[in-house]
Amino acid sequence: MCNFLPRYTEEARTANKSLLDVIHQFAKSKNATPAQIALAWVLAQKPWIVPIPGTTKQPRLTENIGAAAIPFSYDELNELVDASTRIQIVGTRYTEQMEKATGL
Repeated sequence: MCNFLPRYTEEARTANKSLLDVIHQFAKSKNATPAQIALAWVLAQKPWIVPIPGTTKQPRLTENIGAAAIPFSYDELNELVDASTRIQIVGTRYTEQMEKATGL
């Protein structure tokens, strides 16, 4: 785990668990894994958006491919988006020094 990144400190992981709980609920209702729900959500955004997950393990590749078969209704997408917008994510993605290095 990258404990030096603000989003992955123990405090941030604890605070952000509520978002994971939402994703796990969707995964259970769709008989899918949380990773598949995340990929299926990205796929549902726009037809021209294609997630490119990386893996070196065959089972993970199979799992990732399975995300393409997970449909979301309009209401389900709204429910997932609404739930995620109500949750305040704790911790930035990068340290301040790393963020400056991105040039953004």
